Amino acid sequence: MKIGVLGSGQLGRMLALSAYPLGHEMRFLALSEEDPSSLLGKTFIHNDDPNIIKSFAESSDVVTYESENTDVNIVNEISLNTGVYPSEKSLYISQHRGREKALFDKLNIPCAPYEMINNLDDLKSAVYKIGLPAILKTATDGYDGKGQFLINSESQLLEAWNSMSGSESILEGFVKFKRELSLIAVRGVDGNLEYYPLVENSHYEGILRLTIAPANNINKTLQKKAEDYMSLILKEINHVGVLTIELFETEDNLIVNEMAPRVHNSGHWTIEGAQTSQFENHIRAITKAPLGDTSCTNKYSAMINIIGDHGDLEKVLETKNAHLHLYNKAEREGRKLGHITITSNSNDELKKSLESLKDFMP
Repeated sequence: MKIGVLGSGQLGRMLALSAYPLGHEMRFLALSEEDPSSLLGKTFIHNDDPNIIKSFAESSDVVTYESENTDVNIVNEISLNTGVYPSEKSLYISQHRGREKALFDKLNIPCAPYEMINNLDDLKSAVYKIGLPAILKTATDGYDGKGQFLINSESQLLEAWNSMSGSESILEGFVKFKRELSLIAVRGVDGNLEYYPLVENSHYEGILRLTIAPANNINKTLQKKAEDYMSLILKEINHVGVLTIELFETEDNLIVNEMAPRVHNSGHWTIEGAQTSQFENHIRAITKAPLGDTSCTNKYSAMINIIGDHGDLEKVLETKNAHLHLYNKAEREGRKLGHITITSNSNDELKKSLESLKDFMP
């Protein structure tokens, strides 16, 4: 099958690497021939020429996307003649934090208290309702901690609003959490669901730096609660493919923060750490193939993001059970250049490997 990807970053790259063993061909709608996926399939350079999009769509049997910032209008246009998974509905909701929160409310899934903000007076009123601390976020386009302002005092309200540059925003109450978790699941066209285990994520300056899989001390009740949230979302929006929810574990609950209708950074460990990676399962789902086994290949896995500069890559190759993935990207501050996966059946051995690679973490 010919699979088209809207986008050509590292997620598209890893989708391609999972698709080829299954006999599929890849094509990408890209911004540049230098993008990470450009060497892994036919590339169509997107330059606002509608004929390029048409040619891309006509060359594909099915189309998917690697980012929730994908243009909904392009998805709508392509879907008139070619199947697009996940559908426009998944994309539309996930592009706007207010629409996400409204979906969670509709499904009675707990999330932080929130108010939509369009001006400074809205912000003052919302702070009165929600209280402080609270986080002001752009309603759209935020990722890796961008477009966010933590408000601890009313004296910061003007500064916070100005940081949004007048764009529609959302104020969310600050959630006091024990740790950050995420759950990845995949849903087929036939409605079948498979879940990966809950994982624990550590961020620095808004960017994911470390994932531990499965998360330590996760009981069946907590896993089931997360899966129940996920099932409600997947079925409500008729989602096909991989979907990720990010969560806060509090003292007495599991709070959903946001969702991503795609393969996710916190699931990169599945390439070596699960029987079927998130990338392969996404390909299986959108091509109407049976979903793969999501159980772990080892008792313990970890994923470290390589951020900004490549560092001592020989150290990675020398480390037992460490697997290096580079994205063919130039070094730049804050940029995701690759990741390292570590797998082990010994928690002590995993910790030892993480210690040997500590220079890759902040």
